[in-house]
Amino acid sequence: MRRAGGRVGGWAVAAAAALALASPPARLPAQLGDGVALLAGSTRSAALAGAGVAVMGDAGSAFANPAGIATIHHFALEASDEKYAGGTTLSSAAVAVRLGRFDYGVAAQALRPAPATTASTDVLALSALVMRYGMIAVGTSLKYVRQGIAAPQVEAWVGDAGAAIALFDIFALGASVQNLGGHQVAGAYVPRRTRVGFTMNYVDPQGSVRLLTTLEGQWPEGRPSVLVAGAEGGIRTGGIVIIARMGVSGRSSSDVSPLALGAGLALGRLQVDYAYRSYDVPSGAMHRVGVRWAR
Repeated sequence: MRRAGGRVGGWAVAAAAALALASPPARLPAQLGDGVALLAGSTRSAALAGAGVAVMGDAGSAFANPAGIATIHHFALEASDEKYAGGTTLSSAAVAVRLGRFDYGVAAQALRPAPATTASTDVLALSALVMRYGMIAVGTSLKYVRQGIAAPQVEAWVGDAGAAIALFDIFALGASVQNLGGHQVAGAYVPRRTRVGFTMNYVDPQGSVRLLTTLEGQWPEGRPSVLVAGAEGGIRTGGIVIIARMGVSGRSSSDVSPLALGAGLALGRLQVDYAYRSYDVPSGAMHRVGVRWAR
């Protein structure tokens, strides 16, 4: 009986081990699978479903297009914090300043894994320089990328190149190529992405009503192209502007919802933003809160 019981116990242990090996690990949202180098750099961009190559004038614009900081008047800064399912957190910060005909910006993102895991924090840091000539701006940024939480482990120096044409506060056209030089990394690479888009303001953004739309095409390396459309509207009441945002994108993955929503409050030069997007995983939702200030 002891020998039979030992055999049964041994088979039970082996079956349990095989089941554990066969069970898939808990999934992170698909957006995290892109790695920190392809995540939205600001709360405003996240609420527009990732559109940002032609959304200009914010310090965080440098994440999507280095030329996006060209329309900053004097100085701008922003910061945000985002929560994902499973305890993963994304934090970002950016600063940009105008220097005569040039604009200079620095920005960083950190994707921190859940406390229970042993994975290291993914990091993206960039330094951007932009030159303006009338309505045309061209810029480049040097980026350090370290990622491995939900993408192949990689540590590399890469670059972005971008251009923009801004007609006052009415119309902007932007284009960028991100993560140039990523193929030089041994054993892994940072995926390249090409982006082209335009933004239209239908009313004076300094008035009592705001209405903006943006349309962007994205060509991520190794994946189907994606079309992203976003809208932003607001109304001034007293000294506060109440803002609503919505973005829709093609499904780059079955895990992520094509719809993103957001809201904001503008109190003078200070703006507080919120973005939401759902994922097809347990408790799968992204909540991002950010603040922006410019002068």
